[in-house]
Amino acid sequence: MIPIGLALVPPGPEASNAIDVLVGQAKAAAAAGLGSVWLGQQYDLDALTALAALAVHVPGVGLGTAVTVTHSRHPITMSSQAQTVQAASGGRLTLGLGVLHRRPVARRFGIDLDGPATYMREYLRALQPLLRDGTVVFEGDMITADTSGFSGHVAGSTPPVVLVAALGTAMLRVAGELADGTVTWMAGPRTIGSHIVPAITAAGGGAAAPQVAVSLPVCVTDHPEEARRRAAAHLACYADLPSYQAMFDQEGAANPAEVAIIGDERHLETQLHRLTDAGATRFIANPTGITTAAERDRTLQALGGLAG
Repeated sequence: MIPIGLALVPPGPEASNAIDVLVGQAKAAAAAGLGSVWLGQQYDLDALTALAALAVHVPGVGLGTAVTVTHSRHPITMSSQAQTVQAASGGRLTLGLGVLHRRPVARRFGIDLDGPATYMREYLRALQPLLRDGTVVFEGDMITADTSGFSGHVAGSTPPVVLVAALGTAMLRVAGELADGTVTWMAGPRTIGSHIVPAITAAGGGAAAPQVAVSLPVCVTDHPEEARRRAAAHLACYADLPSYQAMFDQEGAANPAEVAIIGDERHLETQLHRLTDAGATRFIANPTGITTAAERDRTLQALGGLAG
């Protein structure tokens, strides 16, 4: 079975302390036998800062961002923060990076992002030398990064694994050429096997096999129809995004909820085997928004059983 991790549920503003909640979730995942925990970046909690805290409180478990968006962090800043987490965790960080879709970028950041794959290519050309060597001199059409005269290395850090959120061919090419692999969201086994893996493998040019981390909504339950209704409501926003709709079409899914893994323990195991056969190298289960409290506990135990 491929390595299994868990996407943590970011606590809302009603929580007494967000980090305490995440520490509790991460400890439960580690106790269940899962090898890694993952956190995405929104507009409140900072994912990388939170992972640095988890590194201290939850030793041994892998830490990943899925994903940290690049628009709010220049590559020099991203390198500083990622290396700090890497030093704090003793080398347990997987840095998942992604660009937002064009409409959210314009609305939230006031950036007209034309050519996201070109932007990510330049971003990685600036970031990777910093993570690897602690220095960079790069000037592109969209990004400039220059640390001449200063050290960009954090003592105790080693270069983290870097994954790029990629669905389209152009972004998969960037991930294959300049990163260690990709992390996907809402891409099912058919899409992984027929599109994601062939595209990123070809882009790598025969170098080390790229990592393909696959994240999907998961709910282990005896009441799949109820869970699918919850999933349909929670995931409806992805139906309006062209890049995701293309994935659903490839998967033969009529709506986003059909990509989710919803069913009993045997169904979960079968779907994970399908993903493994398709070429996925790790799995990130995301129960956010589609499970009851009891189903979340059952899901966690089922994942831990398979991971063990």
